[in-house]
Amino acid sequence: MAHVHHKTESHTVDFQVDPVVLELGQRFVDAGHELSLVGGPVRDLFLGRTSPDLDFTTDATPDQTVALIKKWADNYWEIGRAFGTIGMRKAGFQIEITTYRAEAYDPESRKPVVAFGASLTDDLLRRDFTINAMALRLPSLELIDPFGGVRDLHGSVLATPGSPEASFSDDPLRMMRAARFASQLGISVHDDVRLAMSQMAERITIISAERVRDELVKLICGANPRTGVDLLVDTGLAEYVLPEVSALRLESDEHHRHKDVYQHSLQVLEQAAALETDADGDVPAPDFVLRFAALMHDVGKPATRRFEPGGAVSFRHHDMVGSKLTAKRMKTLRFDNDTIKAVARLVELHMRFYGYGDAGWSDSAVRRYVTDAGPLLERLHRLTRSDVTTRNQRKAERLAFAYDDLEARIAALREQESLDAVRPDLDGARIMDILGLKPGPVVGRAYKFLLEERMEHGPLQPDDAEARLLAWWAQQPEAAPPVPEADESPADVELSATEEPK
Repeated sequence: MAHVHHKTESHTVDFQVDPVVLELGQRFVDAGHELSLVGGPVRDLFLGRTSPDLDFTTDATPDQTVALIKKWADNYWEIGRAFGTIGMRKAGFQIEITTYRAEAYDPESRKPVVAFGASLTDDLLRRDFTINAMALRLPSLELIDPFGGVRDLHGSVLATPGSPEASFSDDPLRMMRAARFASQLGISVHDDVRLAMSQMAERITIISAERVRDELVKLICGANPRTGVDLLVDTGLAEYVLPEVSALRLESDEHHRHKDVYQHSLQVLEQAAALETDADGDVPAPDFVLRFAALMHDVGKPATRRFEPGGAVSFRHHDMVGSKLTAKRMKTLRFDNDTIKAVARLVELHMRFYGYGDAGWSDSAVRRYVTDAGPLLERLHRLTRSDVTTRNQRKAERLAFAYDDLEARIAALREQESLDAVRPDLDGARIMDILGLKPGPVVGRAYKFLLEERMEHGPLQPDDAEARLLAWWAQQPEAAPPVPEADESPADVELSATEEPK
């Protein structure tokens, strides 16, 4: 490892650079080209972080880059050649080398216009933020920081190398990236950047849903997701990306008869993230499904708010409405079906616990709670606990005690029976055997009946399960004798049934 000792006006930084970086730099310099480590990897060196992904910039053309690395790299690819980028792997690192870019963009296009440049400074000028517009020239390791990236990093502020309007016109997704960096790095956004985000928010609509989704996931999984979401809402970006969250800022009635649903949702998001576990626990951090469900859990409230006689405010069925709104938004953002179902299910179930009063639930109700949550149970535990933001200490303690009791009940029942995969006491093959059925919907109904019995009464002995199945079957229309044809009398039917076969 090569050590770099860098002194700024008020900070001295000592960081390590892998020999692969220096070796690559020397290859380019020996061939008469420039090469610099740039962007995120340089920023992360100042933050004391390392990444297996390394970004470089060079004055060499893509053809010249390929000629220099094709025998040196473990393997390489040219997927990004049209944008001036050559990718490769070397010694465990994923590396991208991009030819200097000049400042050029088409304000109406979803895709940046590619214009190659000849200057490192010009290349840095067109990058998104000053903290990402620093470079280490190779192999000398000279820091190139023409726009004050180190200053802004130490000042914990996000600013753009040129005007924020030009930066966001170059790529409107950078407005989402600003909120993402606010979440990941816990830094504030320069007033000029915030103003440009507010004025240009609608421009995010030309960006593909997939790119917006990826930035949103990084934001939600950041160290300070509340900060990032708040920035999206304050600047108006959320109106186009997550309008359901913006809508949570309900106008308070004059008597303040309900709490601020928006701030409550941000607090639940924060508290849910705090309940995540380490890598060996039940919900390793960061968990997007839990966090996004926490943010979205009350999005059904604006559509269901009612002012009741006597001054109360109700939000009946906001859990079901919110679940549908969440699924619809996630589909628009092109999330995969499994993630959509998981988040929407948590939103749907987040109120279920509130039926667990002082008397608790029956064993069958506890079984249903566990079964309905399925593999989401540990997340549901955390979401439900996080949904308590009341300042009334006595109420908060009562709810926490009740949930402790529910978890203890679940643990006790688990000791007695396998709750994680509650199934009927008889499987499909045995049901068909007992009732003399072939595969079909009737078998499914019988299976569902036995599942209800299992939920309600717990595990049954095989004889008891068979007896209940037969009693149920006797009540089904399929079990009744065939209805006689119109031209047959009951006597005819009886006679034909007793006739000897000819």
